[in-house]
Amino acid sequence: MSAPLSADAQKQAAGEAAAQLVQPTMTVGLGSGSTAEAFVRALARRTLAVRAVATSEATATLAASLGFDLLDLNAAGLIDLTVDGADEIGPGLALIKGGGAALLREKLVWEASARRVVIADASKRPGRFGRFPLPIEVVAFGHATTAARIDVTLARLGLAARARLRLRDGQPVRTDGGNLIYDAPCEEIGDPAALAGALKALTGVVEHGLFLDLAERAVIGTDEGVVTFFP
Repeated sequence: MSAPLSADAQKQAAGEAAAQLVQPTMTVGLGSGSTAEAFVRALARRTLAVRAVATSEATATLAASLGFDLLDLNAAGLIDLTVDGADEIGPGLALIKGGGAALLREKLVWEASARRVVIADASKRPGRFGRFPLPIEVVAFGHATTAARIDVTLARLGLAARARLRLRDGQPVRTDGGNLIYDAPCEEIGDPAALAGALKALTGVVEHGLFLDLAERAVIGTDEGVVTFFP
């Protein structure tokens, strides 16, 4: 029996498999995070003539260093394919994203894409959707009052979570757009669509990390190899 693959090896396998979906002349959305980085590097090794749109400043820096022809989203038109990671994958390929604080730009690129593929290691399918704390991006002005209304909304939907301001080294995490991130540890989200709609309706909430009805497939690295799931 072969030894289990590490999470990094699973990510690498998923990234390599997703890179094979890209064809020459495509415009490709490049996701953010460690699994998306594996895809970006694998795609660079294919040396295809593609154009790329990055979902974060970090990804843009990596892609530029690898020689990608980078486009601003405004100039890209319809993106042929976006490949990105996820913090959690649930039933019907409902996703939680935003652990890297790039959820707004990621969702903008996803929604500008004809096809969207999520890649991950096996740990990102925990079985109960909502185990990963849900990231919620809010404007900095009045953010504490926005967080209080988020808590009321969560309670109204039967979720006991309280939104927590994300800190790094004691300071609030800022997104590429200058916003703040609150994380809501819901544990289990029974009605993702209801929660998504309720959060988006709150003034001060810029975006949430629920990506629903967007991914066309999930490419997941496992100990047995790469497995593909469809909604």
